Amino acid sequence: MKIAITTWGNRVSPVFDAAKTLLIADIENQSIHNKKYESFQPNDILGLATLLNREKVSALVCGAISETYATRLVENRIRMFAFVTGNAMDILDCLAAHNIIKPIFMMPGCTPIAETLLA
Repeated sequence: MKIAITTWGNRVSPVFDAAKTLLIADIENQSIHNKKYESFQPNDILGLATLLNREKVSALVCGAISETYATRLVENRIRMFAFVTGNAMDILDCLAAHNIIKPIFMMPGCTPIAETLLA
């Protein structure tokens, strides 16, 4: 499975609109492979969807995101895991080991994600 995380430095960007970098990584057999960074423009949501589909990314992990942008990404077959916070590599490690985003990585006041990424 291939995951993309919007980043700000080494952390998940707290606000999607402020992110300009994606960390893209393959997770296979509980290991992280082929990490790379890609630049993107958050206001070009269709361009981002095209990039994610071209890279065969199955899910996007991000911080706060507007409903309009999230809806556009979902319409373009991108699974969304929003309102996530923390160190991007810690989140990738958690996904590789457990196949879920644990509640500790959710922004305060946000509902934990119960579904796995493999669904």
